[in-house]
Amino acid sequence: MKWGQKTVAQRIVYEALDQISTKNPTADPLEIFQRAVDNAKPRLEVKSRRVGGATYQVPLEVPAERQAALALRWIVDFADARKGVPMKEALAAEIIEAAEGHGNAIRKRDDVHKMAQANKAFAHFRW
Repeated sequence: MKWGQKTVAQRIVYEALDQISTKNPTADPLEIFQRAVDNAKPRLEVKSRRVGGATYQVPLEVPAERQAALALRWIVDFADARKGVPMKEALAAEIIEAAEGHGNAIRKRDDVHKMAQANKAFAHFRW
């Protein structure tokens, strides 16, 4: 939702779900949406910790509520970044790609996981 336009955001989401149901008539669009969010959820992320003058990227587990928030944010942001397509079509395409296990939101999740894996040596700085 941008600039408080709730009805516009609702209409875009409902039309995107309608498009998903037309592309996959046998599947439930809400199940596809749920699978997309589950696939895009990050399990680990890095957080900056300042220890004695040096800043370390410390890997942390992501709480369940933040996992869902990040997944939804990434799906919407990458759908918004698709230029030249209406938002309802871009959102539907992004949800379908995330449900299938590829797409920009999945790539972002993998990048976050790679960053956490690369900084695993600093895990002892978490508190």
